[in-house]
Amino acid sequence: MNPLLDISGLPRFAEFKPELVTPAVDELLARNRALTARLLADSAAPTWETFVQPFEDANEHLSRVWGQVGHLNMVMNGPELREVYNANLPKVTQYYAELSQNLALYEKYKAIRNGAGYAALNAEQKKVIENELRDFRLGGAELHEDKKARFMAIQEEQSELTSKFSDNLLDATNAYTCVIENENEISGIPDDECQVAAEAAQEAGKQGWLFTLKAPSYGPVMQYADNRALRERMYRAYTTRASEQLAEGAKIELDNTPLMTQILKLRKEQAQMLGFANYAEYSLASKMADTPSQVAEFLLELAHRAKPFGEKDLAELREFAAAELQLKDLQSWDVGYASERLRQQRYAFSEQEVKQYFPEDAVLSGLFGLVGTLFGLAIKPSTAPVWHDTVRFFDIRDNKGALIGQFYLDLYARASKRGGAWMDDAITRRRTAAGIQTPVAYLNCNFASPLGGKSALFTHDEVITLFHEFGHGLHHLLTQVEELGVSGISGVEWDAVELPSQFMENFCWEWDVLQGMTRHAESGAKLPRDLFDKMIAAKNFQSGLQMLRQIEFSLFDLRLHSDYDPNGNQSVQQLLDEVREEVAVLVPPSFNRFQNSFGHIFAGGYAAGYYSYKWAEVLSADAYSLFEENGVLDAATGSHFREQILAVGGSRDAMESFKAFRGREPSIDALLRHNGLVAE
Repeated sequence: MNPLLDISGLPRFAEFKPELVTPAVDELLARNRALTARLLADSAAPTWETFVQPFEDANEHLSRVWGQVGHLNMVMNGPELREVYNANLPKVTQYYAELSQNLALYEKYKAIRNGAGYAALNAEQKKVIENELRDFRLGGAELHEDKKARFMAIQEEQSELTSKFSDNLLDATNAYTCVIENENEISGIPDDECQVAAEAAQEAGKQGWLFTLKAPSYGPVMQYADNRALRERMYRAYTTRASEQLAEGAKIELDNTPLMTQILKLRKEQAQMLGFANYAEYSLASKMADTPSQVAEFLLELAHRAKPFGEKDLAELREFAAAELQLKDLQSWDVGYASERLRQQRYAFSEQEVKQYFPEDAVLSGLFGLVGTLFGLAIKPSTAPVWHDTVRFFDIRDNKGALIGQFYLDLYARASKRGGAWMDDAITRRRTAAGIQTPVAYLNCNFASPLGGKSALFTHDEVITLFHEFGHGLHHLLTQVEELGVSGISGVEWDAVELPSQFMENFCWEWDVLQGMTRHAESGAKLPRDLFDKMIAAKNFQSGLQMLRQIEFSLFDLRLHSDYDPNGNQSVQQLLDEVREEVAVLVPPSFNRFQNSFGHIFAGGYAAGYYSYKWAEVLSADAYSLFEENGVLDAATGSHFREQILAVGGSRDAMESFKAFRGREPSIDALLRHNGLVAE
């Protein structure tokens, strides 16, 4: 048997070979199409047991198998796997498009909704049916037959283009290296970062120090390098990735500019075929927010509150850079460097100093301990086949020792792995004939690997990133829902899915939590209280600028998918310039091509949904304020959060879950207070 087809347990990564993919996908597609035909041919009235259950079983099998392939394509990308992934992607896309357009299937679901047995279904099953009916409408099931072929072609082409966008970005990131041979030119960069760069150069057969555009290499250069020319060189390369502003050695075929235009045209056409004015309206049909104008008002209100703080942040930075660093003309490649120097002067500590207190083993121990305190769970190392020798696997058990969930942890950056950090589901909790299926998650980050046999050291920002992704993981793993379509993060409105992840970030600023997860890399001492106090004082350093940056990205995404005409004369760049003129105080140089690497909206699930980060941050900050009132480590409040937010998954509307936890609708006040954006 093809090991890829085996979903009786965990994925058999040790036996994975790219040549297994096509036969597995072809077999499952044929099997599922045959099942669909049998279900549709059955003249008996459809029921949950005779129709929905077998249909979900078949599609789960396909999603589990294809999910493994997609996951490996993101974390172990190579020529053979990329080729087979891209060869099978259109087939899988076409299958799902066929289902979503199948009017007969749609009628079966409507028959269940209108049938005598509907009242006997439980709330989870009813939510699955309602979501399916909505998704059939959004998937084109109600289109005239003569339009369905075009609608399907649009979906297939979109999937190919977004995959190409992601490939281009990865290749463009990997294509650039910067080798420095003179030690004077790397002054200011911390010793451990220089050691990583020296080892990278040695591996590449070069003399000196080799820097890349991967976050663990690029970030420290921009933050610490005294060499302004080096910062400019790296900034230019980073911000022109996959664009027509070709960096040294880049390839013209990696330019994402034409892909963006084509993706936007297809999205607009898709939305209009379904009767929506634009893609943003289509996207919001399955989210908490109602209309693009409502989202725009929300973002502009935040911008209005944040802009005075952002202007003050920038004025202070320019004044400091001119007076202390002799940078009379502050440029974008100076901002990270000048900000770090200002932070050090104002708060008398550096991020590098803080980093020494966050060795990986202490951070994980602290994170797992926090989960134990809040939710009554124990996280222990376990074993499973993995895709890389640095990947680890863990069990989550309750206080009676029962297995609740499992997760893979892939923390380090490598050339074969896409950038950023993300959680993905490997297996979703559901009830089957064999009993409850244990949920399993993938947790992925891009941190620097450990050096010299020592534990890896994390910056505080990286600790926050880890907690963020773990929040997504908890949402997936702690669900108590038994129906696949609304279990864990499935069925959760996209603009609410960031609630648990952003909620978890708050604990990274709590003294009682950090005491349990810090240990100096050399002395073994806990984080000192005076250093913690400085971190808290600096917590909202430049929060106005940071807020405006996120609003800029969100508004750009919204306008790109609402009032921008991809068939018109205005370019994507010109629209971005317009948005920046409205909300930004720090405008990057004209060569900057941020949009060409904006994978969230062009290769991820955030199209017309990037605002979700801010929308959900209102929910998460307000939810966390209950912990602030009751005690941040209060187990009763933790249990309440688990029961009302994490356990229910997508089985009810996110607003209902929030109100069940908080006792009222969300307020923006906690978000502004947490970010220091309130007048003193």
